[in-house]
Amino acid sequence: MTMTTDSNITESEWEVMRVVWAQNKTTSKDIRDIIENKKNWKPATTKTLISRLVDKGILNTEKEGNKYIYSTDLKESDFLKSTLEHTFDNICNKDVGKIITDLVSKSTLSFRDIEELEKVLEMKKKDAVDEVPCNCVPGQCNC
Repeated sequence: MTMTTDSNITESEWEVMRVVWAQNKTTSKDIRDIIENKKNWKPATTKTLISRLVDKGILNTEKEGNKYIYSTDLKESDFLKSTLEHTFDNICNKDVGKIITDLVSKSTLSFRDIEELEKVLEMKKKDAVDEVPCNCVPGQCNC
């Protein structure tokens, strides 16, 4: 499924999606019960967030008896990649390297993560340029 700008979700909607991804299929009560220790949401809050995600086409609904079961066809990793790509599409190309560097330096990484990053960076060296060109419309950045 191709992500659109409608797929942008709020921090609270992310909380709901993390439960759905972890559980595969779940109810609003299950979502609320799982998030209860982190958020003090009322049942109506959970249902509103679920409704927004359904309206955005991110969650599927299935009626089972007197309750609704929620699921998604979207893989968490694909959704995260799409969200990050959308973010990077909206910043100056000259800033991307610095932002990635900042993210990596602030993240806890395993030895395996670092090895993977080193492999990717080694491959990227083959196509590296001396200076990354700006992709902004004049007046959108200070480079």
